[in-house]
Amino acid sequence: MAEEKSTMKAIQYASYGGGAGALKHVEVPIPSPKKNEILLKLEAASINPIDWKIQSGMLRPFLPPKFPFTPVADVAGEVAELGPEVSAYKKGDKVVGMLNFSNGGGLAQFAVAPISLMVTRPPELSPPEAASLPIAAMTALQALKAAGTKFDATDKPSNILITAASGGVGHYALQLAKHAGHHVTATCGARNIELMKSLGADEVIDYKTPEGAKLWSPSGKKYDAVIHCTTNISWSTFEPNLSTEGKVIDITPTLKTMATSILKKVTLSKKKLVPLLLSPKSEDMKFLVDMAKEGKLKTTVDSTHPLSKAEEAWAKSMSGHATGKIVVEM
Repeated sequence: MAEEKSTMKAIQYASYGGGAGALKHVEVPIPSPKKNEILLKLEAASINPIDWKIQSGMLRPFLPPKFPFTPVADVAGEVAELGPEVSAYKKGDKVVGMLNFSNGGGLAQFAVAPISLMVTRPPELSPPEAASLPIAAMTALQALKAAGTKFDATDKPSNILITAASGGVGHYALQLAKHAGHHVTATCGARNIELMKSLGADEVIDYKTPEGAKLWSPSGKKYDAVIHCTTNISWSTFEPNLSTEGKVIDITPTLKTMATSILKKVTLSKKKLVPLLLSPKSEDMKFLVDMAKEGKLKTTVDSTHPLSKAEEAWAKSMSGHATGKIVVEM
């Protein structure tokens, strides 16, 4: 790459805080892939809430490891260069996957990616669709697995509630739950009710109504599992809506979540609150890409933005009102 062009455009922030206004457009050296890494010419990257939460200092002092930092981990791109001992890919291959969180790098023209978290992008998936999948769809998949879904012939139909079902994780969780044969109740705002039905929801609750705030199932069902994709809903709201051994899988656990989870174990309660922390796995990534390729997992793209206006995408994500995924195209 060096003989063609040695620098690239990128977006960075130089300290904690500041939101979209702290993002700077910079010209930096194109990185070089090391052992078991590939250099990608990026085509698209998707923003997740964890990206701006890291900027806010939520994971200090661990992330980011140093400033200035180029954020975002979910990417789709073309292999531009191979690191030593890489034989799984060749130049020109199209791939999708996750960058290392500690290195970041997604909001740039090029990025170094670990081959362990990359899979081939089939032509059926556009770069924005592919880049939307890694963190959000993998979180949805692992949340449903934590609730007991195996995605095989042994799965029995359950009643599943998905909160904030029109968001990035939620709209994937809805489709995956239906794929596994579950009855799905989805919460969202009034403007997204029809979208939720089109993605397969059996029941839809407007969370702004009195019944919606209480998470009541319109048909009076108790939930065997809740995939909890938002914040500020207390255990006391969930508890009366759960079946005897119902579980709440919390994808954005707080210290309070952890404490409640431990308390439920100590008191031997059959109803459980389960904090979920994403564990990136290439086999999960392949499963999701294959489903998307077959048209069984659709991505709702809220909006696409050029790299030159990445701060607009960042602000949109921070607003909390996106329907589906927010994508930056290179």
